[in-house]
Amino acid sequence: MHEQIWAPWRLSYIISDKKTENKKPLNFLPGADTECFLCQYAAAEDDCENLVLRRTERSITVLNRYPYNNGHLLVSPLLHVPCLTDLEDDVLCEITKTISTMIEALKATINPAGFNVGLNLGSAAGAGVPGHLHWHIVPRWDGDTNFMPAIGAVNVIPQSLTSLHALLAGQLAEVQD
Repeated sequence: MHEQIWAPWRLSYIISDKKTENKKPLNFLPGADTECFLCQYAAAEDDCENLVLRRTERSITVLNRYPYNNGHLLVSPLLHVPCLTDLEDDVLCEITKTISTMIEALKATINPAGFNVGLNLGSAAGAGVPGHLHWHIVPRWDGDTNFMPAIGAVNVIPQSLTSLHALLAGQLAEVQD
């Protein structure tokens, strides 16, 4: 028994050709994987189109296109690396600060009751992009059942990604970290 919720706005993403999705020439960083969406977003200029919320010197934060819950973000290093030991201390520190900043922005805009923050290392651990480290920030509310769709049997996301992007981008513009 799995309840079906219609989300037709997702169809364009599902059927798009991911390999040719970015039509504009991209300025990839050294060591980037041209097939990796995080490397593509890091190299692209149109942050709004790619749902990029924040760039720092060493990291990028994007809205997850397949969110577990409203406000699900991904924070990753700009460099395409698969292991924590591949990151310099300054990158790890910057990512930790970015995660903290993003949690505060989510608190101020969508008021969740809590958060799951995690990193999946390797395919066996659930990493959908095992070659490019990225941390998940998943807002949670009392009584929600969306963290694991297999348990909740339903995903309902009440806000469009573009609407949430605009809301969070506005909040981040007001906050200096």
